[in-house]
Amino acid sequence: LSDNEDLGWMASIWRYLKEGVLPEDKNEARRVRMRSAKFVIIGDELFKRGISSPLLKCLTASQAAYVIREIHQGICGMHSSARSMAARVLRAGYYWPTLKSDCQSHLQKCKECQQFGNKHQQPPENLHHMMSAWPFSQWGMDILGPFPPAKGQLKFLLVAIDYFTKWIEVCPLAKITTENVRKFTWKNIICRFGIPHALVTDNGQQELKKRLGNAKGQWPEELPSILWAYHCTPQSTTQETPYRLTYGTNAMIPIEFGQISHRRQTFNGEQNAQELAADLDLVDELREEAQIHEEAYKLRASRRYNTRVKPRAFRAGDLVWRLLGEARKDTSDGKLAPTWGGPFRVTEDLKNGAYRLEELNGKPIPRTWNATHLKLYFS
Repeated sequence: LSDNEDLGWMASIWRYLKEGVLPEDKNEARRVRMRSAKFVIIGDELFKRGISSPLLKCLTASQAAYVIREIHQGICGMHSSARSMAARVLRAGYYWPTLKSDCQSHLQKCKECQQFGNKHQQPPENLHHMMSAWPFSQWGMDILGPFPPAKGQLKFLLVAIDYFTKWIEVCPLAKITTENVRKFTWKNIICRFGIPHALVTDNGQQELKKRLGNAKGQWPEELPSILWAYHCTPQSTTQETPYRLTYGTNAMIPIEFGQISHRRQTFNGEQNAQELAADLDLVDELREEAQIHEEAYKLRASRRYNTRVKPRAFRAGDLVWRLLGEARKDTSDGKLAPTWGGPFRVTEDLKNGAYRLEELNGKPIPRTWNATHLKLYFS
């Protein structure tokens, strides 16, 4: 070490070992003597007696920054975790007292590590469940895929689900565009069920995705049978089938023709028409009971969910990364596509984990974004 170099944290230890000089404060002097027992000067270099290595060369702040940079992203770097970086520094024979925290700080600011980092596993906000006041007033919409390419290069599925009845509408697409979403909303929702009070995004059906994934390239042909099975299956939230909550009665399923059921055997056309009319008169009571079941179910789910929450909030002006969904990833990158895109600037906190964003040039980002899909940008 040269005389002119800033020794930083090593200064007091160096002076004591080299010149026998201690600080005037008694407590500080005692602390320096105790710390110095673990250090030794060899030539003009300060070393620490280590456990992982006999002697660890002590580095100044500038030297430490160079070592971290080279180990993390240099020629032999591998963008490893903070703990792994610290272990590699020690194995290489270097030491400074803030080694672990410096590795963590460097990792946070590494653009590549931020961009390709894992998704958050813990929710950032308590679960705020949403209830629909009447059938078809509130729909959730999401995009599933990409699936194996089918005829016409179809590989995405646009899904809408009614919050009240759990009725599903779907449309296979080759690519996701604003125009395709607009056409789907007009044809499948507005023209069939009227203008909804609200449309909520990111409400996909994972069971639907699982069934379609098994169909490989034939998944568009499987859609009608899968939707029929779903609409005739009682849902855990409402204890009723989407078909009954929509039409007031249970559907007759194909198996009742293959193996004649009791209601097929005793079918009476005139009496059946009267019963259907009665079902429609009583459907409001049925829907109210289903709504009570759903409210109780969602309260139980909220309590379980909220035990895993790790608060993560942002303020206006913060720079953030945004999670890239499959539809927004560059498909040419394949498995090497980044997980996060950005950075973007937070413009407004809408509470309950919802935020508005803009690009760095001031261009607003469409719709709101949940904290689940955001993380802080470090520079």
